[in-house]
Amino acid sequence: MRVLIALGGNAMTGPDGSATPQAQREAIGRAMAHVATVVAAGHEVVLTHGNGPQVGNLLVKNELAAQVVPPVPLDWCGAQTQGTIGFTILDTLEPALATLGQSHPVAALVTRTLVDPDDPGFATPTKPIGRFLPYDQARPLIEHGETWEDRGEKGWRRVVASPEPVEVLETHTLLTLLGAGYVVVAAGGGGIPVVRDADGTVRGVEAVIDKDLTAAVLARAIGADALVIATDVENAVLDFGTPRARPVGRVTLAEMEAYAADGQFASGSMGPKVEAALRFVREGHGRSVITALDRIADALGGEVGTVVTAPHTESSTTAQSSGR
Repeated sequence: MRVLIALGGNAMTGPDGSATPQAQREAIGRAMAHVATVVAAGHEVVLTHGNGPQVGNLLVKNELAAQVVPPVPLDWCGAQTQGTIGFTILDTLEPALATLGQSHPVAALVTRTLVDPDDPGFATPTKPIGRFLPYDQARPLIEHGETWEDRGEKGWRRVVASPEPVEVLETHTLLTLLGAGYVVVAAGGGGIPVVRDADGTVRGVEAVIDKDLTAAVLARAIGADALVIATDVENAVLDFGTPRARPVGRVTLAEMEAYAADGQFASGSMGPKVEAALRFVREGHGRSVITALDRIADALGGEVGTVVTAPHTESSTTAQSSGR
């Protein structure tokens, strides 16, 4: 089976959210132990990953140095974090595979994601990133061309475009490596955002792309049988935070769409993961799984997780609850 695994932020930082280099190395090492079990089970694996904490660190450096050197643009931040996280994955996944008697080579690609220059997000940036700052600290960044908003008592915060992913430009290279037996790391942080100008040239832009939505685009492009979105819980949950809360098990596309339309999944947490899962299945390319990082191998075996399937592939047993 060809599987695309999208690793969330919990795979990149320590249990307490620490993003020190040592905490990141240890967290990625733990994540790769779980990924290695999927590879050892005989699956072809492509990995994508988040980069929020890492880009956040770079933004702080931008802020502190803005009066001395020009801030690094967001596309550069994305490229830098892809490189750092990618080589750390190489350093930890290779020994994890060796421990299991596997000799698969691993490659990490610096990956660009094409977006539409006319995407409405560019006209009205709304995605908040980075820290809140007092105006006197935000002003040098504003003078460098960044968009910041006054958020009242909390201070000023930067807002950027979050356009829809259209295409991962390095897909052909990825497929070549996959065909040669590699485990491939690609589209980190949703990919480096780029647009194509009228003359065909490609250039980076100041934006952030939702990593799970890019994972769905890439999973379709490589013909994946399953899109696995790894997070910090075993299942998506209905009526979260109420006495009626219950985990979602195996569901059809229509059932999960109905739950999403009912506002069951918060836009700031589970919502984008559910949307990515729905998009992949909606295109008829396989099944989507949302589950905890340490259960991804079990979820592929059908033992745990929220599994979204097309109606023609499998029957459904909606929520895992005797109350339904």
